[in-house]
Amino acid sequence: MKSRGEKTYKFGILIALLCFFANCLSYGNIEDKLTRTFPVDSGGTLTIESDIGSIRVEGTDTDSVDIEIFRYAKTNNQKKADEILNNLDIRFSHSGKNLTVKAKYKKKGLRGFWNRIGNTIRVKFVIVVPSEYNVDLNTKGGSISVSDIRGEVLSKTSGGSLDFDNIEGDITGNTSGGSISIGEVTGRSVIRTSGGSIRIDLAEGTVDAHTSGGSITVDEVMGSIKASTSGGSVKARITKQPESDCRLTTSGGSITVYLPAELSLDVDAKTSGGRLHMDIPVSISGEIDGRSIRAEMNGGGPELYLRTSGGGIYLKKQ
Repeated sequence: MKSRGEKTYKFGILIALLCFFANCLSYGNIEDKLTRTFPVDSGGTLTIESDIGSIRVEGTDTDSVDIEIFRYAKTNNQKKADEILNNLDIRFSHSGKNLTVKAKYKKKGLRGFWNRIGNTIRVKFVIVVPSEYNVDLNTKGGSISVSDIRGEVLSKTSGGSLDFDNIEGDITGNTSGGSISIGEVTGRSVIRTSGGSIRIDLAEGTVDAHTSGGSITVDEVMGSIKASTSGGSVKARITKQPESDCRLTTSGGSITVYLPAELSLDVDAKTSGGRLHMDIPVSISGEIDGRSIRAEMNGGGPELYLRTSGGGIYLKKQ
């Protein structure tokens, strides 16, 4: 049997631990904002390389790059906050119409220490650029959002979502852990995610989209489309005659394609885990057995290749 002294001792340790963790959880945020403005001409490139933080870029009628960097230290101790914030080294390199921003940790060990006890740093980049401008954005821990840009958009994050809208140019987007959303884009879209859904409202150019863990929805694509997922459904509306082959595949869901009746395509569709449903006129060039079909629409054209192992295939007239 435990003595009263032993029980009191262990109770005291428990109270001390609870107070320690309560103190950690009660920390507030100490905020720091860094503001910079750089004169640039249209047609330049903004490059960001950051070890942490979300990035939001918006194009507007301006002749400068205006930057606000918000840094939050999750502590209410000013000395600790200064140590955390100063450990992120932010540098700017301005050359003509181009601007590069680099945010790097000076001491990796300190970063891990603060992460372990919950007193982490959060960073947010809010940037305004000329409407006609290119962006190349890379962060190792945060979401990326770009809107109202006439230029090329390159973006990569190791842990966040990607969001693009009103882009007059090509988009290349990669994320290891988040969803991808595109409002309207006039150029080519090449997008990849390892853990989220993909949605596109309107793509006037070609689409090449892949996700390892979510659905793909394209409300309207005017060019060719390639879309593949290992864990969700695929839905696309093709509104203009494709100039090259289209390919939609999934291992874990259904495929639905909306097509104008006047398109000229070679249809090659097969499902291993559902049924084939069609309400568009085609000329059968092989056998149809309810799960697969090879057929021509209006004499044939680029191939429309459809494959699923876990759902039905639906070809619908729009």
